[in-house]
Amino acid sequence: MTPMALTIGDETLSDRQKDVLNAALSLLVEGGDGLTMTGVARRASCSKETLYKWFGDRDGLLTATVQWQAAKVRMVPVDRETLDKRTLAIALEKFGRNLLSVLAGDVSVALNRLAISHAGQEKRNLGAIVLENGRFAMGKRLKPVLEAGRDAGLLAFEDSETAFRTYYGLVVRDVQLRLLLGEHLDLGETEIASDVKRAREQFFTLYGA
Repeated sequence: MTPMALTIGDETLSDRQKDVLNAALSLLVEGGDGLTMTGVARRASCSKETLYKWFGDRDGLLTATVQWQAAKVRMVPVDRETLDKRTLAIALEKFGRNLLSVLAGDVSVALNRLAISHAGQEKRNLGAIVLENGRFAMGKRLKPVLEAGRDAGLLAFEDSETAFRTYYGLVVRDVQLRLLLGEHLDLGETEIASDVKRAREQFFTLYGA
């Protein structure tokens, strides 16, 4: 069954759809691969017919669930005509704080642990879904801002993918790996803001024009 096309985000999903995706996320955290359309329907108090109408099948539901989680990492829009170093710094730090906050949350840790267990399987699986709608989607979200900074003479780089990977690495560092391996890290808003500011400063040192 072909899933209904949904644009995943706060502005485009109904409250009911958000409830369903949150139910799916909670079940993934609790039961990993045990996620079923029946289980989600029961947890969200809706019919399986509704799930199939919105998402098509389990893979469609998994994709929408990961997209819903990834949608929490938002990019501050920038005006190419008026972009300056301060505005670019604000946009990068906002993105970095959202990214690190989401990746450090229990839901993302559980999703990524489960995705790793799917890695390398031939069938379409959660590993592929997380990679496509997580890391790759983050690049598509941030690279236009980096390119706008370059076009404004604020940054200097040849390849936007390399620049993105550098900033992503400076923000995330080894935090995600340590969390995946079970280490408890105290990452409150203050710590995250400080880490991301440092990452942005390091990025400007490397790529500032």
